[in-house]
Amino acid sequence: MANRNWTKEELILAFNLYLKLPFGKLHSRTPEIIYLANIIERTPASVAIRLTNFAHVDPYHQQRGVKGMSGGRKQVEPIWNEFINDKEGLIFESERILAEKEHETIEEKFAGILEGTEKLKGEVKIREVKTRVNQNIFRQIVMANYSNRCALSRIDIPDLLFASHIIPWSKNEDERLNPENGICLSALYDQAFDKGYIGINRKLEVIVSSALKKKSKEIYYEKYFSHLTNFKMNLPKKYLPKSEFLEFHLDTIFKG
Repeated sequence: MANRNWTKEELILAFNLYLKLPFGKLHSRTPEIIYLANIIERTPASVAIRLTNFAHVDPYHQQRGVKGMSGGRKQVEPIWNEFINDKEGLIFESERILAEKEHETIEEKFAGILEGTEKLKGEVKIREVKTRVNQNIFRQIVMANYSNRCALSRIDIPDLLFASHIIPWSKNEDERLNPENGICLSALYDQAFDKGYIGINRKLEVIVSSALKKKSKEIYYEKYFSHLTNFKMNLPKKYLPKSEFLEFHLDTIFKG
């Protein structure tokens, strides 16, 4: 683990991990940091420093007044800017590099989610593989941001949780992988939000739609929805839902 300059690939891998970890885990004792340090042959302390460098250039932390460590700004800022300009490209590239470091192809690493793509060819296959991998990573980022708990029910069973897009995947390519465009929700609330039966306002309070209130006499409404009016969602560790995205959802998807 000799003292040497960080390569662009190593910085991309550090950024990949930065997106997946809450701010409170950016230290050398975190298992994920130790793992990355081992595969790129660096010390956990040096990886942790790079992650705090990314925190320094992260607009979210700048708004909070959290400075991170500024020493490596010139090295990490180009990676951050590349993410802003091409989120899908950089996320996929970071996973390809990570798989390579783990001595796998990206198809081997993500075999479970890529089932059914084996017979696809050319650009069609490349696009489908990239989409599925990026959706999987978006889920990891959102789940970590909400500490693997539903923002409304606090259910903490990963198999029952979804990374819900505020602006749907199909509606805005530029924001598909923006952590501020995701909320961790359990299956019922994911579907209720996706179909516009509930919304969330700028104060991060739940709004129940008039379409759903028509069912207020039903037992399931009393059990699962009656308490949600003005309920403030549980806040994430790092990235809050972006107000403009919540407004888009209320304006175009919410059922009034």
